[in-house]
Amino acid sequence: MDLLLLPFRWIYRGLVWFANSPRTLITSYLLMIVVAGVLYSHAEHKGAADSVWWAVVTASTVGYGDISPTTFAGRFLAALLISTMVLLVIPLITAHFASRLIVDDDAFEHAEQEELKADVRRLRALVEEMAARQGVVLPEPPRPTPETGPGGPRVRRRRR
Repeated sequence: MDLLLLPFRWIYRGLVWFANSPRTLITSYLLMIVVAGVLYSHAEHKGAADSVWWAVVTASTVGYGDISPTTFAGRFLAALLISTMVLLVIPLITAHFASRLIVDDDAFEHAEQEELKADVRRLRALVEEMAARQGVVLPEPPRPTPETGPGGPRVRRRRR
């Protein structure tokens, strides 16, 4: 089963790399416009400027209608360009910039999280020691509850 999923994992990792690089996103967008313009120019026998204009209008899904394909190859190229832009490139660009807007700059770094965990462990040990001296019985700490999701079961602690 892992062998069947391997190509999908590679595609996923490629998309993650692709989506996390603004330079790659913008470069790929411009490259798609140029390549689509060149292919349209050959398929429809139009000039370079008109072909690039067609590619920009088609990729943005504005579709003014001033230039439109008449051959099967041109129409197929238009369908491919629109589908690629609407289903892949535009969502990746939007997701990238949206993720930049919602990043929490105050979030703890890994080292800070580990330091906090160590502090909590020391505090727990001190509380248990003090409780033992005073003869106080402490309640049991919450047990982790398994949670299933993508990637298999995860352990999640209950919040109070």
